[in-house]
Amino acid sequence: MYLLPTLIFILIYFNYTKQIYLMINRRKFIRNVSLLAGAIPFVKPLNLSKFAKGSANIPLVLSTWNFGIPANAEAFKILSNGGQALDAVESGVKVTEADPKVNTVGYGGLPDRDGHVTLDACIMDENYRCGSVMFLEGIKHPISVARAVMEKTPHIVFAGDGALQFALQNGFKKENLLTPESEAAWKEWLKTGIYKPWEKKEWDKDSSHDTIGMIAIDKNGNLSGACTTSGLKFKMHGRVGDSPIIGAALYVDNEVGAAVATGVGEEVIRIAGGHTVVELMRNGYSPVDACKGAIERVVKINKEKSKDLQVGFLALNKYGEYGAFAIQKGFEYAVYSEAENNILKQSLSLI
Repeated sequence: MYLLPTLIFILIYFNYTKQIYLMINRRKFIRNVSLLAGAIPFVKPLNLSKFAKGSANIPLVLSTWNFGIPANAEAFKILSNGGQALDAVESGVKVTEADPKVNTVGYGGLPDRDGHVTLDACIMDENYRCGSVMFLEGIKHPISVARAVMEKTPHIVFAGDGALQFALQNGFKKENLLTPESEAAWKEWLKTGIYKPWEKKEWDKDSSHDTIGMIAIDKNGNLSGACTTSGLKFKMHGRVGDSPIIGAALYVDNEVGAAVATGVGEEVIRIAGGHTVVELMRNGYSPVDACKGAIERVVKINKEKSKDLQVGFLALNKYGEYGAFAIQKGFEYAVYSEAENNILKQSLSLI
């Protein structure tokens, strides 16, 4: 008859003891975490007091690949006259968009497998404003449509027919972007239809490249960036890569720096490449080390696949320091400042 009360007492005693134990350990845990937090140094923020307006590297414009040379020349006209970085990057990449000899951007871009030239572009300024268009047909300057999206709508991304409708409503002219040369190349490809976009011959130095990405800092120390492309040649209809995606192909943080990407867009998207580079710079990495860090993440995901593809990053920080890094050799970028007169440089690489 005394067994049940005894068991009840034991259960109540152990439950009370457990609660006391948990409370004591919770207090110890909170105290230890507080001590640990005090012991861990905070990430050192970017020391913007180092930044000096009018230094040798400011204003400065950077762009991807050798077609960045004429693009930089147009952009630097604006920067050297005290213009804004936003205006410079838009005007700069429009040079490439209008060049029929560049078959990976804008007018003259190689079509998809169905014969459609579809364009992607994005733009971002010093105030985190950004605009993007993707899968846009019939408009020579998608970068300017992207800027119009940024400035004239509450949205960031317009796509396909909606992007075209918006462009036409805002005064852009629809035109045929498929040049005879690009059409001939497409018809030749149709004879076999072999689709291996990651093969080395698609990205090595002697073949045409892809995206033009441009980042700039103006005399006021403000950053902006732009990115535009016609994408992979003979791509599957509807495919969109990283070029119109803010945080992938392009990211700008005016407190830290800016970054652009080039190469296989799917791999850039996988690691949110542009944003990753900027965040590494925020945490104290130099531009070249930040680019290298992002490339190492790309390769870590699939080491074997990375042997046969190219991805490159180009970055600029608030001080006017810059750098680039790629998986493979052959990635070139153009630099234009008062100290460096529109020269082409080779990126460092893992392989």
